Amino acid sequence: MPLTNVTIRPGINKADTPSGAEGQWIDGDFVRFRYGQPEKIGGYTAIGQETIAGPTRAQHTWTDLEGRRYAALGTSKALYIYYEDKFYDVTPLATALTSATFTSTNGSNTVTVNKTSHALDVGEYVTFTSVTLPGGGATGFTVANFQDFTYEILTVPNANTFTIQMKTNESGTGMTAAGSASINPYEEIGPTIQTYGYGWGTGTWSRLTWGSGTTTSSLILDPGSWSLDNFGEQLIATIKDGKTFVWNPGVSNPLEQRATIMTGAPTATRLTITSDRDRHVVHFGTETTIGDNTTQDPMFIRFSDQENYNVYQPTSVNTAGTFRLDTGNKIVAAVSGKDYNLILTDQAAYTMQFVGPPFTFSIRQVGSNCGCIGQHATVYADGKVFWMGAGGGFFVFDGTVKLLPSLVEDFVFTTTGSNVGINYSSNEIIYGSHNSLFNEIVWFYPAGTPSGNPAVQNNRAVVYNYVENTWSVMSLARSSYADASTYDVPYATEYNSTAIPSISNISGATNTFGSSTYYAHEVGNNEVALSGAETAIPAYIQSGDFDLPSEGDGQYMLRVSRFLPDFKNLQGNAIVTIFLKNFPIDSGTSSQLGPFTINSTTDKIDTRARGRLANLKIQNTAIDETWRFGTFRADVNPDGRR
Repeated sequence: MPLTNVTIRPGINKADTPSGAEGQWIDGDFVRFRYGQPEKIGGYTAIGQETIAGPTRAQHTWTDLEGRRYAALGTSKALYIYYEDKFYDVTPLATALTSATFTSTNGSNTVTVNKTSHALDVGEYVTFTSVTLPGGGATGFTVANFQDFTYEILTVPNANTFTIQMKTNESGTGMTAAGSASINPYEEIGPTIQTYGYGWGTGTWSRLTWGSGTTTSSLILDPGSWSLDNFGEQLIATIKDGKTFVWNPGVSNPLEQRATIMTGAPTATRLTITSDRDRHVVHFGTETTIGDNTTQDPMFIRFSDQENYNVYQPTSVNTAGTFRLDTGNKIVAAVSGKDYNLILTDQAAYTMQFVGPPFTFSIRQVGSNCGCIGQHATVYADGKVFWMGAGGGFFVFDGTVKLLPSLVEDFVFTTTGSNVGINYSSNEIIYGSHNSLFNEIVWFYPAGTPSGNPAVQNNRAVVYNYVENTWSVMSLARSSYADASTYDVPYATEYNSTAIPSISNISGATNTFGSSTYYAHEVGNNEVALSGAETAIPAYIQSGDFDLPSEGDGQYMLRVSRFLPDFKNLQGNAIVTIFLKNFPIDSGTSSQLGPFTINSTTDKIDTRARGRLANLKIQNTAIDETWRFGTFRADVNPDGRR
């Protein structure tokens, strides 16, 4: 019998059975579709020389007026600027606590800070200024030892003391409530994970005795997050449900300056964006009375005067203003589109379009039952806005709201049975991104695990190629992602919940909040760590079952005697395995051909196997390997009906 060409359409189908998905791919990892064929994704290399504190929840890249390139990374612990392969901590500071003193012990690197009613907690970050130290050999520490670093609070023995860890041991006789300093706490950003609320006031009224705290409640605490954008060359950074700050690269020694609070702005805002076309800063889910955070309304919008982000009170001579949306319980996300801003609540979609004075903006509802699942789950690309739905499914706005058909939708959103879909209790950490190098929209999300323990950090990704209209899934875990625009390739962060941040400005850092590693993507073929160690990216793809295309559908057993490997791009080796089944219901395989190691000189593989149905798996396991699969031609013959 002549060689048979088995046609397999691009894209992953997770909605059908392996036999029902004949002629399609049904599973894969670290694989994308390009020109109609599957290929291994590009490699990624760690950059920045150090790891930073906490999971990165937002990322933004831009250039200043001198052409210098920056990336801002907002984590649950800090705000960092990445510049020329190095991180700089620009986290804004809260109100200083003055007149603190120090206690130290000879030979120990632990220092007790004494401050009456400091109200600080374990894990908070603080800096010290205006430090004076006693003489007479009481301490070997210098003023610079205190003022040059950020300190993580290690313990809080009581309301009047806390401890920190110095870089070196005390070489003096020791201090006893000596010296003086001002304590500068970092602005509080929020929890490392999304979790249930706890403590006083979160439980049902009169369920417990007066003054008792609950362990959990139905109140969900969103994870610490940011919205990041630029207004010209200046970074606008808003802590979710908190204050808005500005970092200006145009000042003297900007990388030594911390972000400062935006004057005149609301003090409690869910998120902000810069309306690029008309240069307004827009606050969503913000205060009805500026400066009074008790008036925060999750559906209220406030925008600044044009070209002036410090003015928000509307007058007859400015373009500042307010608006309140009706459909939904809260504004979840907002993104700048082609000539509009798209606003997504938990139930509906609105466009916000600049029309000039006297109304400034026209806001109209353009969709219902299409709410967004999380703050960072929206992506603008190719003149359209894509987002992940609050109740499942994927949406696109191109002038009208449309549901995107997807054969991986059940896999991503369904959590019944053995399927390990999205952990909806951690929906706010989902991160949408655009990879313009390959025309891809990527959503990173936390999924369940086979053991039944839902992930609380992103551990999977779903990918939509909007040019070729294909879907794929993978286990690439990224907490934030920035497209190639400011930089030549995409930059993304990976979070390790048990790692200690290595950034050198922190003294006494623990692994309580984990750390993030920054990666340049689509670089080489391997994963490259900060140490330079290279690890293979184990890509694979597997087809649905196919049968002999002759005289009935699955009527004959088939015999495979040889196949001809065909790869468009093959570096190193690829491994090809053919699995055979006698019946579609077979949970395993009746027999297996291979695995066969294929390289650029392999012209054919002789085989000897028999089965009614077959499926194909292509993979790689070693470093420096990459491939794009072409076609599968096999010498397949009928071999009886039983």
